[in-house]
Amino acid sequence: MFQPAPGTKQDPEKRWAQPDRAFFAHGACHILAGVYLAHPPRSGFRAERIVPNGPYPGNHIYVTDGRIAFDYRGYVARDRLLEWFRTQLRRQMPGWSGTVQPVDFDLLNTADLNARKMRGPDQYMHNPIPRARAFLAQKRHAVPGFSDLEKSRGCGPDGPRGLAPDRACQGHACPLKRVAGFRPLPCAYGEA
Repeated sequence: MFQPAPGTKQDPEKRWAQPDRAFFAHGACHILAGVYLAHPPRSGFRAERIVPNGPYPGNHIYVTDGRIAFDYRGYVARDRLLEWFRTQLRRQMPGWSGTVQPVDFDLLNTADLNARKMRGPDQYMHNPIPRARAFLAQKRHAVPGFSDLEKSRGCGPDGPRGLAPDRACQGHACPLKRVAGFRPLPCAYGEA
């Protein structure tokens, strides 16, 4: 999980100067999700957000079709993203818990976002929407073999646990290794 240097989120120049993944991981995940939904590269996706219970930080917004999720890391099985996110936050803040909620507001509307303590697109140093579009354009959205991935025991809710969402398959010829911008967790066929 990206951890920005202290003061980065409060300093517009430092925030903007972060690499794209760090920028969309900390404080602009809602912009990435909003741009994704404005011109969806894959059909059937909607936004969800992880909302911390209690006084903890750790809000995160991503898009999903219920099985596959997309955020700053790219595509991953939704269950893996949720497990990884919770594990990382509990490691940093013992006792952290959160709930997943559907997003029922406009992710690119400043008033809607401010009402939920998030920045609107016009509250960054520069307009983040073109940056999100460029980031999305770099990703491969047609994932060959993904239906096989969803059926496999390696990427569904019954698959092996404990690997971070950006860890690639290892040890044999997984068909998803060839897909740029997608790294299954762990191997889509459950065996390394």
